[in-house]
Amino acid sequence: MKHDVEKVGDEIVIIRLKGELDHHSTTEIRNEIVPMIKNGSIKVLVWNLKDLNFMDSSGIGLILGRMRELAPIDGQTIIVNPSPTMRKIFQFAGLSPYIYSESEIEIISKLGGIVYGQ
Repeated sequence: MKHDVEKVGDEIVIIRLKGELDHHSTTEIRNEIVPMIKNGSIKVLVWNLKDLNFMDSSGIGLILGRMRELAPIDGQTIIVNPSPTMRKIFQFAGLSPYIYSESEIEIISKLGGIVYGQ
């Protein structure tokens, strides 16, 4: 599992996942993201799943857990580029409202307006 965490602007973080997301890799990603949420340096997580081939239940838990941590600060979770199979998994998990069909660049452009009032 490879991943890339990129901070965009003051409050947006993009997490790009590649390969297979299982319980081993979720711990590493969680340890990287949680401090940023807790210290208030981010308000929006964009999960780009374009290059993700597999996700087990711990991956769903990773996303849901970060959603719960963002909720008290009115944070936002966005999922982009899930495969058709992962889209179905997210639908079963009740995460359909967080899946967007726009590209990462389009989402960031929209978020600029949402986050910064533009």
